[in-house]
Amino acid sequence: MREIIFDTETTGFDPASGDRLVEIGCIELINRVPSGLTFHAYYHPERDMPAAAYNVHGLSADFLAKYPVFAKGAAELLEFLGDSPLVAHNARFDFGFLNHELKLCGLPDVSMDRMIDTVAIARTLHPGAKHSLDALCTRYGIDRSHRVKHGALLDAELLAQLYIELTGGRQIGLGLAQEEAKQIVGAELTASAMVRPVRPARVFTASAAELERHAAFVATLKEPLWHQEA
Repeated sequence: MREIIFDTETTGFDPASGDRLVEIGCIELINRVPSGLTFHAYYHPERDMPAAAYNVHGLSADFLAKYPVFAKGAAELLEFLGDSPLVAHNARFDFGFLNHELKLCGLPDVSMDRMIDTVAIARTLHPGAKHSLDALCTRYGIDRSHRVKHGALLDAELLAQLYIELTGGRQIGLGLAQEEAKQIVGAELTASAMVRPVRPARVFTASAAELERHAAFVATLKEPLWHQEA
């Protein structure tokens, strides 16, 4: 099963008010295991970069000016996405920006039926807890020490690890490893039993010579307790 984990960075929160997508990062999973294939792109937003957004991801308008607009890279992105399910954290936000950019290009929306939202999964598993990416990485012991600012590909890599945890991936792998270990140990024990030489039974009965020496020793005892009258 192929799934795509993705994350976006934008100029703000609302594409309807003119905010644009400026970065996307995608990680391919095959049967819940990263395949090593990724997609990453920056896009010229054709507008300024608000200070609040810059403080989150550190992408300035000057930096993005050398990259193509989304329309010129849309075909390459869509080819990578294919028809696979798309996993994102607070997925409606990312889907909203992605589909807004596709609409501006005159391209069809990505169906919301393909959406898998890790926030919704986390809320089911951990009701009442914090469900931010940072909080969930801490809960599941995922190292995010290298995450100084938000970045689409970096956040997608963290989310891929989190998604695997949320869906029981590591525990499943551990169970399989334990079962395999049992089989290996069992095979080793069986093989060891097959080659181990059979030892003759030990004899614990005293010999006649030992009994004779014991009787001679007892005869030397003076007034032993078992000869005294009660």
